[in-house]
Amino acid sequence: MSNPYGIDIKRKNTRQIFVGDVPVGGDSPISVQSMTNTDTRDIKSTVDQVIGLQDAGADLVRISCPDEESSIALKTIIDETNVPIVADIHFHYKRAIEAAESGASCLRINPGNIGSIDRVKEVVKAAKDNNCSIRIGVNAGSLERDILEKFKEPCPEALVESALRNIKILEDEDFFNLKISVKSSDVFLSIEAYKQLSKISDYPLHLGITEAGSFISGSIKSSIGIGTLLLSGIGDTIRISLSDNPVKEVTIGNEILKSLNLRNRGVKIISCPSCARQGFQVIDTVKILEEKLSHIKTPITLSIIGCVVNGPGEAAMTDIGITGGKKGNNMLYLSGVQTEKVLTEDMISRVVSEVEKKASELENN
Repeated sequence: MSNPYGIDIKRKNTRQIFVGDVPVGGDSPISVQSMTNTDTRDIKSTVDQVIGLQDAGADLVRISCPDEESSIALKTIIDETNVPIVADIHFHYKRAIEAAESGASCLRINPGNIGSIDRVKEVVKAAKDNNCSIRIGVNAGSLERDILEKFKEPCPEALVESALRNIKILEDEDFFNLKISVKSSDVFLSIEAYKQLSKISDYPLHLGITEAGSFISGSIKSSIGIGTLLLSGIGDTIRISLSDNPVKEVTIGNEILKSLNLRNRGVKIISCPSCARQGFQVIDTVKILEEKLSHIKTPITLSIIGCVVNGPGEAAMTDIGITGGKKGNNMLYLSGVQTEKVLTEDMISRVVSEVEKKASELENN
């Protein structure tokens, strides 16, 4: 992926698999996913959250299946939604089989943690029979005991060794429809583990900084860790882990991809932090516009700048722009061209109208 400044992001050409109808790896778009935090047995609440995540821009949604009732409920949840579902499974192989039979598009497991090779074979058979991919999810907090004893503590080499061990288990069963993650809550550990794994494996990589924390700290850690890897060409699907509303994970994930021009969808707002020169309340305006334009999926750039210091320059580089003026007379720019003055009280409705009009034009061309 190139940009006007000669900085090329050359993505590693990994194998392509499908999670439902979503391609992951190869030259397919980098997908964004999140995870429900409802009780899976509460079907209505879970369905509502899945739909909300999809509306926010999630390509994939993961759902935890800790017990039989949850993995059976998955069938109804899948029937009532239309985004590929990843079943999150830990330790019990029967949950993985039930989830695959319920229609999960992917199983998130560690083959080494679900028992004997006979149990692994049963899970692989269920995955094959139901066209279900598998994500090997290695986590610094749940490494195999012997690997921890060997390396004394979680480290990049330990995560990679665990990943390779689990890959071999599946490959020995003639199963290759898989993707890998090697996550840690430590940014540096995660980055190095993914870099090492990327050098020796061509399976698609699921990026994430696990247990990243609250909205602010988690967004920052994830942006640094995932952004560094993406800038290096590593990564095929991403999940932001936040102790917050999972819709925010989707928003941050998509914003990271927008910032690197790796995937543009929806409105990209360029706005100033505001100061005493502002001709209108920039912060409030941006918040309102983000909400009112959240339904737009077509890539559009919008600049909201409070004064003429940087406003005209930013507007010249965006599809639509507003620059603050004196006495509530703000300047509207369309396709970088100064168009007309717009009063502050009419500004939001006018911007929304222009964005929707631009989106329609682009969609029909």
